[in-house]
Amino acid sequence: MLLSIENLTVRYGADTALSIDSPIQIEEGDRVGVIGSNGAGKTTLLKAILGLVPYQGVIRTGLRPEEMAVHMQFNEYTDAMPVRHIMEAVLGTRIARDRKLQELIAFFEFGDCLRKKYSKLSGGQKQRFTIIMVMMQEAALTFYDEVTSGLDFETRQKLVEKLVEWYRGRQESFLMVSHYYEELDQLAQKLLILDRGLVVDYGPKEELFRKYCGRAVIVVNHCGENERLLSGFRRLAAPAHLIALSCESAETERKITDLLQENDVNYKRSNNDIEILYTNAKAAKGGNSDAE
Repeated sequence: MLLSIENLTVRYGADTALSIDSPIQIEEGDRVGVIGSNGAGKTTLLKAILGLVPYQGVIRTGLRPEEMAVHMQFNEYTDAMPVRHIMEAVLGTRIARDRKLQELIAFFEFGDCLRKKYSKLSGGQKQRFTIIMVMMQEAALTFYDEVTSGLDFETRQKLVEKLVEWYRGRQESFLMVSHYYEELDQLAQKLLILDRGLVVDYGPKEELFRKYCGRAVIVVNHCGENERLLSGFRRLAAPAHLIALSCESAETERKITDLLQENDVNYKRSNNDIEILYTNAKAAKGGNSDAE
């Protein structure tokens, strides 16, 4: 076990920002995605684990501080020198003599940026710079807080693809806070769902999907004709512009898809749609489903 959290409470004044009753454990090799709306307690959880905010409860880890690394959402560095010198000073090494650092710079395609000042880097370049610094630590457990926040779609996708490639086949664990469902779909194996400071659920993505959505989900655009056509099937909570149907069995899925094809309706089938999972997990716990 790398990390265990029990009976954790974080308060800001009279307000409870985070309350975790059931134990949460992170094991070696776990890739945990933390998801929740603004104010759900995601960043507060990271700060509590890192000892940056006072808390009540128990956080246990067998790791030494140097075996953990963190990538916070906002990072600033001096603008008095090119970033290559910042990188060498912080890491205590020289790029020309450090093969591992050279490999990371090449992997994240950062070589052309080394002579730039930090303020001259684009948003994606700043994130890659910090990720290189974090990954040089070879930490057993890394925390990522909104690692692609503020980036355009194409830049986000390229960065996530790099992270997926980097972690493929490795044993390092991470806990990643993100509000982008597609990122967690690609990177996370487990999900910690938070809502208004409370834990909605925690576990492997596949188990949570089956628990709240069924064997598979069929999603179509929301309109009056589709409402009428699909009225006989079990509906799931979904964003207002969509209709989501639960397929509890292969037979149910066949009936739905046959009907949609006969009526020439475009649809998407999924057995891992994190947005639909998240929406229905919150609805099941009595929270705002965001599906009005």
